[in-house]
Parts: sequence; C-alpha cells; structure tokens
Amino acid sequence: MAQTGTANRPLSPHLQIWKWGAHMFVSILHRVTGNGLALVGLALLVWWLGALASGPEAYATFSGHASSWYGMVVLIGITWAAFTHMTSGLRHFVLDIGAGYELGINRTWSILSPLIAIALTAAFWALLLN
Repeated sequence: MAQTGTANRPLSPHLQIWKWGAHMFVSILHRVTGNGLALVGLALLVWWLGALASGPEAYATFSGHASSWYGMVVLIGITWAAFTHMTSGLRHFVLDIGAGYELGINRTWSILSPLIAIALTAAFWALLLN
C-alpha cells in the first residue's frame, strides 16, 4: 500500500491539537504520583527500615525528622500521592473493563478522583492525629 504525500504527517495527533480536559490532567497526575511514590516513597521506606535495623539512635534520628514540620509535609504528600494514585488507578481500571467512556461520566469521575483523594488524605490524617 503506497503512502504518497503522507510521509511527513504524524501518526497520531499531538498535544497541541487535543483540548485539555480533566481526564488528561488525571491521567498525567496518575503517572506523576506513581513515579513520586516509587522514588520518594521507596527512599522513605528504605530509610525507615534502615533506622529500625540500626538501633534506637538511628530510629530516633528518623523519628525526629519525620515528626518535624517538613517531615509531616513529606508524609502528608506521600499519603496524598498514594490516595490520588489509588483513586485514579480505580478510574483507569473501570475504563479498562470498558465502562465509563461516556463524556459526562468520564468528566465527572476525572474531577471527583482527585477530590476524593484529598478527602481520604484529610480523613486519614485526622484519624491518625487524634
């Protein structure tokens, strides 16, 4: 099959052509939070496990950093990323089984997904700090 005159055209539309919407934002946010959890979450987990294995002094150092204001910001951020990734992942799972592709439903769940993650993060930390 000859492709005359189409050699320079892109195979699919690029980002300048698509109109940005909530579904694109949530999809990109899903990738960003997954990478953040993999990098920052893994670093925190390794530091925590290393502090546990190294004795009380090392764990006290870790605990001091984790309970400081900047440690709480990181921990709340990791919690938010986990809940955001989870809710977005559930949305993607529903899409993978073939449901939720209607424009209104897709837009609604794209908007609700990060809002639910914020509510879950706030509820988690409210329970944890009480």
